[in-house]
Amino acid sequence: MNTLAESVTERAAPDAEELAGRSYAEYATAMLRDRLIVLNIPPGAPINDEQIGRELGIGRTPVREALKRLEAEHLVAVYPRRGTFAAPVDITDLASITEMRALLEPLAASRAARFASTPKRESMRDLAARLTALDTRAVSPIALMRHDLEVHRSIYAANGNSHLEEDLIKYDNLATRIWCLVLDRLPDVAAHVSEHVELLNAIVDGNAERAADLALTHVTGFEGLIRSVI
Repeated sequence: MNTLAESVTERAAPDAEELAGRSYAEYATAMLRDRLIVLNIPPGAPINDEQIGRELGIGRTPVREALKRLEAEHLVAVYPRRGTFAAPVDITDLASITEMRALLEPLAASRAARFASTPKRESMRDLAARLTALDTRAVSPIALMRHDLEVHRSIYAANGNSHLEEDLIKYDNLATRIWCLVLDRLPDVAAHVSEHVELLNAIVDGNAERAADLALTHVTGFEGLIRSVI
């Protein structure tokens, strides 16, 4: 199994477009978070800050800051005298994660339907159109998971409560890691992702009650789908 530490290619520092207004630490956090969520860095794999810095074209200090942030998000585990590793994925956490998401996801969807700005509604409308046009047969399961993440992030960002957004991102990241762990056993990921079209449209239309109901159905359906294969 290849780990990040075994496949490092040194590169130049990220340019302004890649940084998109972020600090090096924020950039490193985003890059590593994505890989950890979809298990491109496998659970338990060692993570070396110097090697990551060379790969991303940045110094060790922002990488270390990124790893501290990811440790707080339960995506990285630090063991004294052993080092830093990708956090394990514990499927037994599914019930606890779902309990929190079942409370918070409907709230975020309802708030987004009520409070989303016009630009955010247009962005969600465009996202729903892209998902409708997507040929799911031609897209890899991991790519579909990235679409799933994009939908959730857009809803969280539109809800108007930054604390709620932060908490939901954390729980959704952990849920996605569990999903990716059993992805090859799931019967129909595409159908789950396509559910988002109706949810996005409800938010765009300002239908808060329907958006909340659809969000809850989506979360409980996710847990049921995972439990069907474990």
